Amino acid sequence: MSLLQDSFIEQAGYCENLGSPFMGRLLRLMAAHWPKGCIADQIASDWDGDIGPMAASLPLRICGGLHALVLKEKDAALGKVYPPADVPDTVLWPAVERALIGHGAFWRDWLQNAPQTNEVRRAAVLIAVARLLTDRFNLPIRLSELGASGGLNLMFDRFALDLDGQHFGPSSDVQLSPDWQGPLPCPTDPVIAERRGVDLNPLDAQHPEDALRLVAYLWPDQMDRLTRTRAAIELQDAPVDKSDAIEWLQTRLPHVPGQLHLIYHTIAWQYFPPDAQRRGQAMIEAAGAHATQDTPLAWVQMEADDNDNGAGLRLRLWPGNHDLALGRVDFHGRWVKWTGPKGL
Repeated sequence: MSLLQDSFIEQAGYCENLGSPFMGRLLRLMAAHWPKGCIADQIASDWDGDIGPMAASLPLRICGGLHALVLKEKDAALGKVYPPADVPDTVLWPAVERALIGHGAFWRDWLQNAPQTNEVRRAAVLIAVARLLTDRFNLPIRLSELGASGGLNLMFDRFALDLDGQHFGPSSDVQLSPDWQGPLPCPTDPVIAERRGVDLNPLDAQHPEDALRLVAYLWPDQMDRLTRTRAAIELQDAPVDKSDAIEWLQTRLPHVPGQLHLIYHTIAWQYFPPDAQRRGQAMIEAAGAHATQDTPLAWVQMEADDNDNGAGLRLRLWPGNHDLALGRVDFHGRWVKWTGPKGL
């Protein structure tokens, strides 16, 4: 079995564990019946570097491309076998195989770009953190998101969070209701003074082709994610700059009197090169050393760690150089185990 087929099987397990049986089926079918010699196969065979889920993510690139063909209505036969249709493998696979063998120009273009999504449900913890910080400092917040992609989660204060019958935030078409364990968020609404993000390859959510990429990498049998993301796209009006995240961050670190600066990233830091991580941490800590009650600095990290149970959620906070574990979060935000304090 080839490295690509091994990667399909590995990715299938991740998708199944995150609640997508269709993606599991699709990836296992590709592992078993991958058409040798097609354009996608040639690109994968010539790939320089790791093609697996933790690197170039060729399996997700291919699945995203298939979904894009469906969403763009460029392959009617494929559209007929994709969710919400429920067809047997003997019907699904021939349509997938034809789509992989055909559309050569499409595959040459699509596979050059890494998967990009904005998992909007991750914003539930950002809402909780912003409320915690507002309760503590009562200052407007300046947002800096690293690895922001299309910047959908820069709009988290415009989303509605419903937990145990309690409502947090405004009325919104973006509804978040994760399985929440632990103390509920503070009641104080945050005020966002300014919001901006950075990405090596930012997507403009208001551009049709970029919006397609944000939606295509969602999984076809998870319609709630598709609906939620489309609603978030309608709200997105924050700038996302094209730049190296650490170089960009340096321009954002000078303190602004009367504002709390919240730096955050959700499943992005882990993909930065180790040297960039070291430089970024040193820069943030140096800025934190000069933070005051009038210019506090918060750094929120939602990233994978050595615990298989979702992602860790961590808050670094200055002045005072506090380092707080706030709990754990499902990678897609389906559940939150909040262990942070009720107040700071």
